[in-house]
This record gives sequence, structure tokens and C-alpha cells, in this order.
Amino acid sequence: VQQELQADCFAGIWGHHAQRSRQLLESGDIEEGLNAASAIGDDRLQRQARGTVSPESFTHGTSEQRVRWFRSGLAQGTIEACDTFAAQQL
Repeated sequence: VQQELQADCFAGIWGHHAQRSRQLLESGDIEEGLNAASAIGDDRLQRQARGTVSPESFTHGTSEQRVRWFRSGLAQGTIEACDTFAAQQL
């Protein structure tokens, strides 16, 4: 889970720099990324598939975690913002 959340954060870093240096993002791109991260959280997928959530079987993190880490990378644009392994709370 920590590695997958770090990947979400790295995606945010890419967005940060893509927009800042080249204005590659179009209106709505960030919202689409956030919606995608939220839609594919383990909690949401498990709830949809079986009606219950089993945190011990998560592989990518919750919707909230995925969105939070993406936003962290997007806002800060640094690798230091993505240290999910040292984070007290994912």
C-alpha cells in the first residue's frame, strides 16, 4: 500500500511540474485525476464488489488516501512530499 500511495504522489509531482513548466494540463485534468484516484480506492472497490471492506487485504489504499497523496505531490512538487514509508498515518 505504501508503494502504491507513493506512486499516486509521484503522479501528483508530475502534474505539478507539467503544469508549471509546460502548461500541459487542460482545464479539468486535475479533477479527473482526483476523481480517478477516488474511484479506484480499495475501500470503494471492495464495497462495490462485495458490500464490505477488508482493510487487511488492501493493495492500493483507500480512496481518501489516494487523493491525499496525489494532492501532496501536486501541491509540493517534491519527492520529499511522497515519503509514505515514514508517514505516521497513511
